Amino acid sequence: MGLQQQVMEQMKVAMKSKDSVALESLRAIKSALLLAQTESGAGGNLSEADEIKLVQKLVKQRKDSASIYTEQGRADLAEPELAQAAVIEQFLPEQLTEEEIEKVVVQTIDATGASGMKDMGKVMGIVSKELAGQADGKTISTIVKNKLS
Repeated sequence: MGLQQQVMEQMKVAMKSKDSVALESLRAIKSALLLAQTESGAGGNLSEADEIKLVQKLVKQRKDSASIYTEQGRADLAEPELAQAAVIEQFLPEQLTEEEIEKVVVQTIDATGASGMKDMGKVMGIVSKELAGQADGKTISTIVKNKLS
């Protein structure tokens, strides 16, 4: 079952249970999917990788907004953003732990012979492709910097 069908099924459940946070989150996913499908060149179909990137982007937006609200002392605005992020994250593959990401980074550094910050882009590209949807880019970047410096 594709992401769009999963979202529609979850929307029905959220409507029946009158869960407004889940419903708003699911509508955001549906909207983003429809926009991506109708963009020029998309051809109406999205690959699974594109769907994962789209969901990751939505989660990142919610978390970034929540952190900004928290910095400004607006917990009342941060909480709904984090709640929506939690609902949207259900559609992402299982996220890897930092230790698991670190193993992949070390293997990639060994395989490519990377030896310093000048090779960070090469390592990031390989690791990001390998862990697509399973790890946050910011986490990968931090681990790669630590290993190469």
